[in-house]
Amino acid sequence: MRIGIDFDNTIVSYDTLFHRVAIEKSLVPMDTPRSKLAVRDYLRKVDNEDAWTEMQGYVYGARMDDAEAYAGVVEFMRLAKKRGATLAIVSHKTKHPFLGPQYDLHAAAKLWVDSFLGCGADCLVDPEMVFFELTKEEKIRRIADIGCDYFIDDLPEILRFPTFPSQTVRLLFDPENSHSMEESVSKLASWQEISAYFEERWTR
Repeated sequence: MRIGIDFDNTIVSYDTLFHRVAIEKSLVPMDTPRSKLAVRDYLRKVDNEDAWTEMQGYVYGARMDDAEAYAGVVEFMRLAKKRGATLAIVSHKTKHPFLGPQYDLHAAAKLWVDSFLGCGADCLVDPEMVFFELTKEEKIRRIADIGCDYFIDDLPEILRFPTFPSQTVRLLFDPENSHSMEESVSKLASWQEISAYFEERWTR
C-alpha cells in the first residue's frame, strides 16, 4: 500500500506559528485567535494583504523550523510503517515568496521533513519519496506517477481535480469541518481518525 500525503496544513500545522509571528511583528491585536486563518482574515480586513503575503514567505522560509506537526501525524506514520505501507509526501508550492526576501521554500520544507520525519533511526519517509512541485497540475501528475493507493489532502480542489487519478482513494483532512464533499471522498477531522480509518482496513 502506498499512501500519499500533502504537506502544508495537512502534515504541518501553522496556526501557532502564524499567530506568534503576527504578534512579534505587531500586525494583529494580542486577542486575535491563535489561528492562521484568523491572522489572514484580520490583515485582509485592515487592507494589509501585502503583510500577509510577505509573512507567508517568512514563515515558510526563515521560520519553518518552528512549525509543528499536527497531533497524531507522526504516530500515524509509525503505524503505517509498521503495517508495511510506503509513505510519500507530495505537495505544491512556489520555490520563492511573492514578496520579501527570496527564501528557498522547497529547501526549507525538505529540511523540516528531514528533521522531523526523515533519516534518523526512526526514518518515516524516504527522502526519495518527498516531492515539492510548482503547480497543482504537476502535483496531480506526481500522485499518479508514483501510484498512490490513497491520498490525504486538506484542499478539496486537489481531490476534485479533473485529472486526479481515478484509482487513488481520496481522503480530505478537514480539522475545522470547513468543507462539504461528495460521498466518494472520505472526510476526516484528525490524524487519530485517519489512523482509525486505515487500521480498520489493515485488520480486515
